[in-house]
Amino acid sequence: MKRMDDGVERRLTEAAQALREYEVTSRRYADLQERIAAMSARVTQLRAALAGEEKDVDRLEGVSLTRLLVALRGSREDTLARERAEADAARLAVAQAQARLDAVARERDSVRERLDRLAGAGRVYAAALDAKERYLHDKGDPRAVRLLALADERGRLAAESRELAEARHAADEAAQALSRAQASLRSASSWSTYDTFFGGGMISSAIKHSRLDDAAEAAAHADRCLAVMRTELADVQAYTPVVTGVAVDGLTRFADIWFDNIFTDHAVRGKIRRAQSNVDSSLLMVTDIQQRLDERTARVRERVSAIAAERVALVSQP
Repeated sequence: MKRMDDGVERRLTEAAQALREYEVTSRRYADLQERIAAMSARVTQLRAALAGEEKDVDRLEGVSLTRLLVALRGSREDTLARERAEADAARLAVAQAQARLDAVARERDSVRERLDRLAGAGRVYAAALDAKERYLHDKGDPRAVRLLALADERGRLAAESRELAEARHAADEAAQALSRAQASLRSASSWSTYDTFFGGGMISSAIKHSRLDDAAEAAAHADRCLAVMRTELADVQAYTPVVTGVAVDGLTRFADIWFDNIFTDHAVRGKIRRAQSNVDSSLLMVTDIQQRLDERTARVRERVSAIAAERVALVSQP
């Protein structure tokens, strides 16, 4: 009889776990679909902006009234260089946005495949419940009702525990990325201050630009890690904070290279300060999330231990 108990209990536990995974995967798919729609709209907007910037460059490079008027003012080369820089910045923004969209689309496709594999989870769970009902009716033992209920709960807690671990890993990755972005922005800020207020020069400007590139790369990586964390938090139905981008504005980076002067130096310092503030607040948010995930994980483990103890007590009864 014990072997039959174990078989029914195991079947219901596995079915409950699969059903939970299907529900979580469905929510993730819906979230990704919403993100893809928003990101697609953003790419369209950026492409339109790029087309406008490229048209400005074409007007200055070709034969046009705009070129004639600018030439008469004696500022054509400066204006053309500025328009080219702005077009390059717009082109970079499109490429970055498209890359993020492609990455989310690939993740969506992977989740869709997983969802298809789990399509029968509901039917399997319903069959397990039917088997449970028949078994309890045939057995007539009141303890079986509680044992099977515990099996159902244990299956769901096992799935939740795995989701919490994945979310915690994503939060750890985000925290590490934000810490690296912090360090890069501090370095960029130091060199920007020196270049702005102490004269700088060719060497300091080159170092500042290198630090800006490092900071931009670190911030972009932090953005990607925060996006992953958001997805994992949706899986565990934790609160989903509003995570703003922490990347350094590419347009300011181009302007700083092409038109290095006190005005753009101040603009770059302002961008860096805003990015630093954003990274700092994001890191505080992630730290809070890590703590909340740890607390929830502890509650799940406590409940799993209580279930195990109750099950042993029930089975051990004569």
